[in-house]
Amino acid sequence: MTTSADPPWSTPDRSAAGPSAAGSSAVGSSAAGSSGVGADDRVALRRRALLGGGALVAAATALAACSSVARTPTRPAAPSRATSPLPDIQFDVARYSAPEQTSPTGGPFTMPPVHTVYLTATLGRTPGPADQRELTRVLDELESRYAFGAAGLMTFVSYGLPYFRRLPGPVVDAHLPRLAADPARSVLEEAVPGPTDVHPDQPGVTKRRFTVPVRIEANDLLFTFRSDRATTIQDVLAWFGGSGRLAGQAVPSPAFAGLLTVTSTRHMFTQVGLPRSVAEQNQLPYARFIQPDSPMWMGFSDQQTNASGPPAICTFAGTDAARLTTARPGDYLDNGSIQHLSHVILDMLQFYDMATATTPPSENGSFAKRVQYMFHAPAVHPGNADQLTDGGGPSFLPAENRGPDYAERTARGIGLPAGERRMGHLSTLQRTSRAADGTPMHLRIDGPGFDALDVPDGSNQPKLHFSVFVPTADFFATMRRSQASVDLARRHRVAEQDNGLERFLTCTRRQNFLVPPRRHRAFPLLGV
Repeated sequence: MTTSADPPWSTPDRSAAGPSAAGSSAVGSSAAGSSGVGADDRVALRRRALLGGGALVAAATALAACSSVARTPTRPAAPSRATSPLPDIQFDVARYSAPEQTSPTGGPFTMPPVHTVYLTATLGRTPGPADQRELTRVLDELESRYAFGAAGLMTFVSYGLPYFRRLPGPVVDAHLPRLAADPARSVLEEAVPGPTDVHPDQPGVTKRRFTVPVRIEANDLLFTFRSDRATTIQDVLAWFGGSGRLAGQAVPSPAFAGLLTVTSTRHMFTQVGLPRSVAEQNQLPYARFIQPDSPMWMGFSDQQTNASGPPAICTFAGTDAARLTTARPGDYLDNGSIQHLSHVILDMLQFYDMATATTPPSENGSFAKRVQYMFHAPAVHPGNADQLTDGGGPSFLPAENRGPDYAERTARGIGLPAGERRMGHLSTLQRTSRAADGTPMHLRIDGPGFDALDVPDGSNQPKLHFSVFVPTADFFATMRRSQASVDLARRHRVAEQDNGLERFLTCTRRQNFLVPPRRHRAFPLLGV
């Protein structure tokens, strides 16, 4: 399938990594000379003013390696800041990203910025007014030096429960919205293990290859940096690390006096064909089975415009279609939201039902089966005569809303061939992911990664970096339980191999964050 997701005038982003970028080694390589980061930048990145460890260097290295196969799309000019102020909802960025496009097989979709880095951090002390002013300066510098948008830079800032526990309890209680259905509960609660996550409280849950217990993280902050250009995010990381330069100009680096320690950086890449390129570059055994037009590892697009809701419905204030909290327009956190971040290892051998790296896929790895795991049962598209090569069928398919009861219908076998009981990933999500009028109540920013984080043997593996904006932490927990649909599987005897994507996913990290309105994004509630 040919799509317009990456225009023919797009060019490889080879400028990021200096003279050696075009010949950089395999994605995920940790060889010192393969990152493409200049010697001066390495020195700056290793400065310990912000960081105890090498997380910034690791992210810069991953960005440089990926830039050799990524392309830099041509985007329309972003709206003028003079006539179009940046949105108070931090993640209301559609007009600063890509225009809607149409696939002949999948309908409308949009492609987000090519590169995203999630940077998590803890605080060494409770921030004060000077720290708040400095963070305001840092964020303002980023947005004044780089145009806000996919072609430039987009930055979101979110805060975990540990941050709010540092603040006076009465202030937090007075300003954090509560659940409309249960005012005793806050919109921000800590993440919990999903029903199919490996965890000591769930001793019966194992995975075929990656039995890694999920960790509920305790970070104070989450920075989300997004750009089409790896060089831009590399520049930001170097500046955070103490380079003193931003966008080619002398700009004082963040000066937090030991306040922040970076705990992780996670590089996500999203572009048509990029997972296939990464797989071929690294000679992965299933490379030729990955759909060459897919922006995702599993061969199916996740960027359909009707699969995510409008930003406002994901906020605490909500909309007329859905309002789940006590927040009202004008409240301190009205345009805030919950941002969930998780880190997932993908078992791609199992997805293609390959017993080993040299074993060919079985029938369960065919397009006809995989498309049901991802979407709905029965198959929403028959695929090609060759069900394996180049994915065996199209990547872009419609994300149809079949209603909250459809998963149970197919779990009971209704509408399926005699004796079959199945549930698709999209079917199970739709049990609880939409408002009464069918509007999705979540907005995802998820995509592929390729690294060794949390992999038991230290090898680079395909990842899903999953992040989503939702109106409450409870809403996400409910949606995650729906995705697993363990209740329906047990009630209607749906075999594990017929229940969506659960068996292919090993989530190793989870945390919920509160993303405040833009006007309060620098250490919210401080001094209130």
